[in-house]
Amino acid sequence: MDIETYNRREKMLQLREELLAVEEDRIAGRNGFTIDELDIYLDEMIEEVYHA
Repeated sequence: MDIETYNRREKMLQLREELLAVEEDRIAGRNGFTIDELDIYLDEMIEEVYHA
């Protein structure tokens, strides 16, 4: 696996971990991001992963 592929994979795994944490918070009734804020955040993360 080349370094670019490795870095992309690591960023995707980090994003997955963050999404799981957000989902756990939502299930537990904790307030977090609005849908619009989450949409913007995810767009930024996806952009970062594919243009790193």
